[in-house]
Parts: sequence; C-alpha cells; structure tokens
Amino acid sequence: MMDENWVVVFEHAHLQKCRDRLLVLQSLSIPAEIVSNLGMHALVTPASFVEKAKYEIWQYDQENVAAPKPKPAFQPVHQNSLPGITVYVLIVCVVAWLAGKGAFGLDWLAAGRVDGELIRAGEWWRTLTALTLHGSLKHLMGNIGFGILFGFLAGSIVGSGVSWLAIVIASGFANALNTVLLESAHRSIGASTAVFAALGVVAGFSWKAQLMAQDRWAYRFGPIVGGIALLAFTGTGEAGSNTDIGAHLFGFVCGFAAGMLLTRVSTFLPDRRLQIVSGIAACGLIVAAWTRAFGLWAW
Repeated sequence: MMDENWVVVFEHAHLQKCRDRLLVLQSLSIPAEIVSNLGMHALVTPASFVEKAKYEIWQYDQENVAAPKPKPAFQPVHQNSLPGITVYVLIVCVVAWLAGKGAFGLDWLAAGRVDGELIRAGEWWRTLTALTLHGSLKHLMGNIGFGILFGFLAGSIVGSGVSWLAIVIASGFANALNTVLLESAHRSIGASTAVFAALGVVAGFSWKAQLMAQDRWAYRFGPIVGGIALLAFTGTGEAGSNTDIGAHLFGFVCGFAAGMLLTRVSTFLPDRRLQIVSGIAACGLIVAAWTRAFGLWAW
C-alpha cells in the first residue's frame, strides 16, 4: 500500500491517458501507480522519483504532440465558369464563320494567322488573332471541346473573367515565344494554344495555392504531374500530324506561370466587378487585335 511519500505527477479525466504514461515510467523502471477518485485519475510515484518521472512524462508529451497541419494558402470558392465558356465558344464560332465566308471581302486567314517573319517584323496582333482561326471543322470542334473542359476548370477556381483574361494574355506570350524560338517561316492557327494555357492556369494555380497545405509530395506536385500528363496525351499529336507541339508546350508553361501569379491576388477573385472588367478586357484584346489586323487603326 502507498504511503504519504507518493506524489501525483500526472492526472487526467481519461484513464487511458494515465495508463499510457504509466507504461512509459514502468519501461524506465520508475515505480508508479494509478489512483482514481470522483472521475479523476492520477499517476503517482515515490517522492524520490518525482523529478525524473515528470521529466519523462514531459518528454513523452513533446514527442507525441500532433503537428498542426498548415492551412491552404487559398480556400477555393467555386465560381461560375459558364459566362467565359459561352463567350469563348461564341467568338471562335463567329470568327470561323466570318473567315469561311470571307466576310467584308477580307482574307481572314492571311491577316490573322501566326507568321514568324511578320511577327518578328512587329505584327504582334497575330499572336492573338491566330487563336480564333481554324483550318477545318474537326480542328474547330476539338478546340471547342477541350476549351470548354479546361475553361470550366479554370473559371471554377479563379472566375470566368480573370481566367480568360489570363488565358488570352498567356496564349499571346506563348505564340510569341514559339515564333521567336522557331524558324522565322513558322505559321500556325488555332485555339489549342489557349486550351493549353487554360490547362496551365489550372495546374499553376492549384499547385501554388496548395503548395504548403499538403504533407505528401504526391499531393503537392499532383497538379504539375497531371498537367504534364494531359499535355503529353492530348497535345503532342501523332507523328506526321500538323500539331504545333511548341505552341502547346509554351501555352501550358505561360498558363502555369499566370496561374501561380494569380494566387497573389486570390483574395480579390470573388469580386464580381473584377470578373466582369477582366472578361471585357479579354474580349477587348481579341477585338483590338482583329481591328489592327485589318488596318482599322495603327500603332
């Protein structure tokens, strides 16, 4: 039986808490017992072992404290991506129809396609106008399908207006880089650069916003791996095809960079006015590029 020389070194309302610490002390040959009274449980040990027992219990508690999980840098709020998708489909379809009809007696393909020599000579607008041109119905429908998919994802996390403004800007830079790094005679058309820019925005934003929020590397780098896998699967085409691999790659890279940059303004993304202004700006860039392509204004 214990006498007055036994001292309480730990107490808790849950018996298991005391039992866990009792096992620790017993493993170190420190005599200890549990006494219970009125719903409370106490771990007691002889007075001569009190300091050592308290130290070992403290050590145990430090080793078993659950590390708090860091909070995500951004809590995504699902946003309405339908307006951006609708405008995207409308623009590429209208331009396809106008180009096919040779509307206003103009050669839309010659005026708007990517042409390495002309872009290097200063015709910057071609990096944007080419995004709305397509060589066939199959080409158009493919870009509409993937554009809806990736545009939906991008719009859902950063908003319709901001996502498409980022996509248009990133696509323009991608076409410019593709032109600079390829031979000067390079020519291309199609919204696929924008499609992969949209994929890049999703991957870049998701990775950067949640970089410190996950404790497993597979989760941290999942968006990057997934984006590259989709790029390889849908963006390289078959041997001998007319797939513009460079435009797809630069589209993804520029979109990825844009997505990371958008995390810096993530707190403003739910603002409806910002989304509207950004959406208007995205459309304005395309309209401005086409009016410049047809010589309606000079700069």
